[in-house]
Amino acid sequence: MARLNIAPTKSNLLTVKQQLEISEEGYDLLEQKREILVMELMRMVEHVKLLERNIDKVLDSAYPALKNMLMTVGGDRVERISKTVRYDFKITEKPVTAAGMSFSSISVELPKRELFYSFMDSFADSDKVMVDFFELLKLLTEMASIRTMVWRLATEVKKTQRRVNALDKMVIPQTRETKTYIEGVLEERDRDNVFVLKALKAKKQEG
Repeated sequence: MARLNIAPTKSNLLTVKQQLEISEEGYDLLEQKREILVMELMRMVEHVKLLERNIDKVLDSAYPALKNMLMTVGGDRVERISKTVRYDFKITEKPVTAAGMSFSSISVELPKRELFYSFMDSFADSDKVMVDFFELLKLLTEMASIRTMVWRLATEVKKTQRRVNALDKMVIPQTRETKTYIEGVLEERDRDNVFVLKALKAKKQEG
């Protein structure tokens, strides 16, 4: 590791010591930040896995129910029923803080299910399709929010890891080597000065 190209003076030694102290403190703080980010990221990844399982479960129920409905009453009748259904979904955005980072999360407020079609058109399959796709909408909205948070957290983890590596592999070793070099040069100068003073003193005594 090449040392910093600075003059070996006492003032520069003081500066290098301060830089080393700041770098080591920064490394400790960044390492703590990285650990917190990784823990939060792993927690969210587990949440994503749970959501994926729930989504698959709802899909396994929703699409067969829709297919069965189409086979039972026919596509034309299903289309007529669908045109009578009108729902307003309220989607809200709210701030969320995780691992010291701010995110925007969205959630959907499911409306109360109503009967838009006549009782003559009502049957169990239509109700089941409605229930399943309501739940699917809610899960997909939650998945969209958390996937965005996971992506941003993963990006921050990579950025923090690069800074940790830079301090650990380059900045701190380089600064330590520079500190050792300057201390060595100053000690050698001190020894030379002591030798010169002793020689002058001895010469004076002889004179």
